[in-house]
Amino acid sequence: MQAIILAGGKGIRLRPYTTILPKPLIPIGEDMPILEVIIRQLKSYGFDRLIFTVSHLAALIEAYFGDGHKWGLEISYSREDEPLGTAGPLGLLKERLDEDFLVMNGDLLTDLNYGELMSHHKQVQPIATIATFRKEVPISLGVLKIDYDKNQLLEYTEKPILYYQASAGIYILNKRILDYIKYNEYQDFPDLMRLLIKKDEYLYCHQAKGTWLDIGRPDDYQDANERFEANPSVFLPEYYNKSAKK
Repeated sequence: MQAIILAGGKGIRLRPYTTILPKPLIPIGEDMPILEVIIRQLKSYGFDRLIFTVSHLAALIEAYFGDGHKWGLEISYSREDEPLGTAGPLGLLKERLDEDFLVMNGDLLTDLNYGELMSHHKQVQPIATIATFRKEVPISLGVLKIDYDKNQLLEYTEKPILYYQASAGIYILNKRILDYIKYNEYQDFPDLMRLLIKKDEYLYCHQAKGTWLDIGRPDDYQDANERFEANPSVFLPEYYNKSAKK
């Protein structure tokens, strides 16, 4: 199976960590880059051919991962001369993509079952499957419900917590989606999804459970580090269970 890893971002929100390192090489735990965690997970679920879309500090990523043989994978690269967003890089890969393929950001810490995600996609056969996680958003205010005809207070809720299904930045896509992505033009996934909705395409939402963290901000990065260090076998069971037995 094939996976495309979006690894070209500058990681501005994660500075100063990303001043000298691209975000996918930022370490989780003691010394393993977040992108290495991801590729080990993908390998365990049967993904064997990966394409990294790279731009910022691309040479460092290519030097670390090479052709992937160290991990028993086939890794190749697609360089962007100019930033193309999150969906735009796929337009450069038209001749290299499988009929169905995974696309994900290269800075996520999750215990998502990627194999199950692909299996569900092939059963349902949408143009795109979107992995989602339930996220809570605390509101640090007293929230009012008002009858605006009378300006009368109906309900007062102190510091409520709202819940949403959020995109995890992980997709399974059918190659037909390239009909909606122009070659070498900037496009982000939210814009692509809105276009597909407008065109009445079937977008399947896979509601996942478990852990999902985007390490794009220092606070999130710290949280991800703490969770990984507390129980790394949740994320890489084969690797850490073997290490424990040695």
